[in-house]
Amino acid sequence: MDHAADAHRTDLMTITRFVLNEQSKYPESRGDFTILLNHIVLGCKFVCSAVNKAGLAKLIGLAGETNVQGEEQKKLDVLSNEVFVKALVSSGRTCILVSEEDEEATFVDPSKRGRYCVVFDPLDGSSNIDCGVSIGTIFGIYMIKDNHEPTLDDVLQPGKQMLAAGYCMYGSSCTLVLSTGEGVNGFTLDPSLGEFILTHPDIKIPKKGKIYSVNEGNAKNWDGPTAKYVEKCKFPKDGSSSKSLRYIGSMVADVHRTLLYGGIFLYPADKKSPSGKLRVLYEVFPMSFLMEQAGGQAFTGKQRALDLVPTKIHERSPIFLGSFDDVEDIKALYAAEGKKE
Repeated sequence: MDHAADAHRTDLMTITRFVLNEQSKYPESRGDFTILLNHIVLGCKFVCSAVNKAGLAKLIGLAGETNVQGEEQKKLDVLSNEVFVKALVSSGRTCILVSEEDEEATFVDPSKRGRYCVVFDPLDGSSNIDCGVSIGTIFGIYMIKDNHEPTLDDVLQPGKQMLAAGYCMYGSSCTLVLSTGEGVNGFTLDPSLGEFILTHPDIKIPKKGKIYSVNEGNAKNWDGPTAKYVEKCKFPKDGSSSKSLRYIGSMVADVHRTLLYGGIFLYPADKKSPSGKLRVLYEVFPMSFLMEQAGGQAFTGKQRALDLVPTKIHERSPIFLGSFDDVEDIKALYAAEGKKE
């Protein structure tokens, strides 16, 4: 056993240590935010473990069925939702939770209430579980400004008001990407320690990318600017080489690749889904927040994504996000279309 190497491992930057270091920059902070993030991290570890065992434990597709012990078994997305709701409520730091799995927002009991609102998709891309494709959890955090009785308006805020956002991707490794408004950092779960270790400090997206990511199966329903942009990716007129297409169909995995390698991720509105398909609060906002923090952009086809003011908790929006220059190109096409009208 290499004791020197093992001793060195205790010097690693874990996510807990990282968040505590950030907290120490704000002498007035009470540690509430740190406690909340720790509970989110715990939820991610639990779901990561459940996802890895899914095939063996027959968790897949069995919601409502009963196992040998007479316990009702749950689908992974239902299980993940319960894990996060319980982890967040028990932190004692939240007042409103909005989950993709729950039709209504959850208002936390006054005895366990705190200052934060958390919006989350407990298991994004869960239709991909059966084939082993990367899936993930997406979350965003808002804070209530004063001590009033929490209402839905506290979460129906534009994305630029978010304090923090992130996602945890359950793939070949378990990766947690987080921004608290001062850049983006990536952590990888070391299974032998059960700790998230800082592996991608200060992630910056390349200014321009070589990849575009979109479901081309919807092409016949696209609007003009989207169709023109994808055509330009495939058949550039300026003599540059064409972009590569990469589309996994799991938002966390597609955005993660875009963040690290550059390029653009598109989920436009189309004739079938005139408002787009991705949900504003817990998909569009957190991913847009991370993109901007990493030096990229996020655009809805009409405006900066983080300026959007949602009116319903499960509202949808088109989204174009990724490298700064690539998003500029699609913005120019929408601007040109607007001038025609």
